Amino acid sequence: MARDDERSSRAGEAPIVGGLPDVPGILAAMRLTPSLETHLRGLADALLVEEFPGSTISRAERELLATAVSAGNDCFYCMDSHGAFASELLSRDGAAGVSELVDGIKSGGSDGLTPKLSALVAIARGVRSDPRGVSRAEVERALEAGATDADTQLAVLIAAAFCMYNRMVDGFRAPTPPSAEAYRDRAGQIADYGYSASQITAIPR
Repeated sequence: MARDDERSSRAGEAPIVGGLPDVPGILAAMRLTPSLETHLRGLADALLVEEFPGSTISRAERELLATAVSAGNDCFYCMDSHGAFASELLSRDGAAGVSELVDGIKSGGSDGLTPKLSALVAIARGVRSDPRGVSRAEVERALEAGATDADTQLAVLIAAAFCMYNRMVDGFRAPTPPSAEAYRDRAGQIADYGYSASQITAIPR
């Protein structure tokens, strides 16, 4: 598993903000108020689950974009959870080499991605690090590889949203599980129901 030593060290940190709910990761932000949870879950569904007019990228590919951005931001909770969700969806689609592909994304690579998704990941990573530095040439590269305008829109939106989610998690120093395996059970729930359904349970520490 990519970056195990860093993951273990991160899991030992204590929150620096008091009064947080006793739950890990982004759930600590969501549980602060009911309306905040509704909106944060709803945004995740809108970007990662629901139909986006004109888009051709799958749910698994959207999760990989979220994973790439979160890894670039060193947010272990988000990169591991969304990496697990991507893995579940890819496995259900019958993809091969899922673990290697997801670990590569977490390590900053693009091996195993289609040219279209590789170009979209590059856009998302650019929005994460230097949004004004993303060029029209990068967008054209994605379009030439088969992406639609809606796909490039999603790459920008997912990158921007996950910078926010990542900062919420790490700004609190919210608890993070020591192993990426902690997200396995919830991955099946997300694949089945999305992010807002009542069936979704908390990730154990």
